[in-house]
Amino acid sequence: MEHIIAGIDEAGRGPWAGPVVAAAVILHPDKPIAGLTDSKKLTALKREKLAEQIKVDALAWAIGYAEVQEIDTLNILQASFLAMQRAVLQLTTKPTFILVDGNLMPQLDIPGKAIVEGDLIEPAISAASILTKVDRDAHMIVLEEKYPGYGFAAHKGYGTKAHQQALKNLGPCAIHRQSFKPIKAYVKDLLIKA
Repeated sequence: MEHIIAGIDEAGRGPWAGPVVAAAVILHPDKPIAGLTDSKKLTALKREKLAEQIKVDALAWAIGYAEVQEIDTLNILQASFLAMQRAVLQLTTKPTFILVDGNLMPQLDIPGKAIVEGDLIEPAISAASILTKVDRDAHMIVLEEKYPGYGFAAHKGYGTKAHQQALKNLGPCAIHRQSFKPIKAYVKDLLIKA
């Protein structure tokens, strides 16, 4: 029997704000998707078009989140694994083998392997990379509406100069990762001022 392979990737380990998001994708063996690669190598428009095609043509796909409170409680690596586990558990087809982008594996009752730069060489991981990036970017645009003034729609929570300036002006908000050093510094600074 051939393996049913799910590719897994995450987006959002580096930002100072917002959730970490993971996707799991099982590609359909009879419906190859042209142009799959690491999401960072694609334009936003190309990513969105491919994401739509993946959702239509894949055998199964799912997205998992780990929220800011979980990141602060567990740490970013464990929260990333939690998001991956949630994505895999939501798949409508159960994989028999998983391929994970990176050098570490989440704990699952499914055999698999981690592949460094897997999003460049394994189509299922590339597909997961694209879905997770598109989903997280869209989520950060929604959070910009809920928490205006930080520029989340533009920088997606990363520590850009604009984000640093917004933190100086506004202080951290509910979706900032309090366990991250740069945010800790702003929180400490606010406490000193108070």
